[in-house]
Amino acid sequence: MKLVEYHVANGGVSRYKKFSYFLENIVSVQQRGPNLDKLLSSYAGKVRKGLLSCEVAKDLNKLREFTSEACWLIVSGGDQSELREIFAKRGLVRLFDGGIFGSPDTKDEILAQKIMDGVVQDPALFLGDSRYDYEAATTAGLDFVFISNWSEMKGWPYFVSSLLIDQRAELRDLFNECY
Repeated sequence: MKLVEYHVANGGVSRYKKFSYFLENIVSVQQRGPNLDKLLSSYAGKVRKGLLSCEVAKDLNKLREFTSEACWLIVSGGDQSELREIFAKRGLVRLFDGGIFGSPDTKDEILAQKIMDGVVQDPALFLGDSRYDYEAATTAGLDFVFISNWSEMKGWPYFVSSLLIDQRAELRDLFNECY
């Protein structure tokens, strides 16, 4: 239960950091169990299965058509090579002309590099579902919209209202406002 609480409270953070925290701070030294590599491997298999079978966000292709001049990229806490493989298998790579990026680099590192490279230019919009997404976008000077139907974050309504964060339930809500 403590790992789940830590995971939800730290949405968007790499699994590497989460499982390291679990082994260093939650599991008793006397307990025997899988090591970090085994935990990561098991988790990767479950994530891969889920990402290969989950529904793709409704109206993603329409939003891409509407924003055809914009450069789209993924900046995720998920494993970069895993994300690239899955997006390729699902035929989604073509949507993200700016690239697909993830851990082991942090979102802050990725955004800083992509801004420096000129891949991310003003105006830019970061869509996210966690406190860390908001913090990474703000640190990088990007506009941010919180997508609540994607989030596992407890207390997100208070979070977005207290910081006056723009929020939408799902992607189609952005698209519908474009007309």
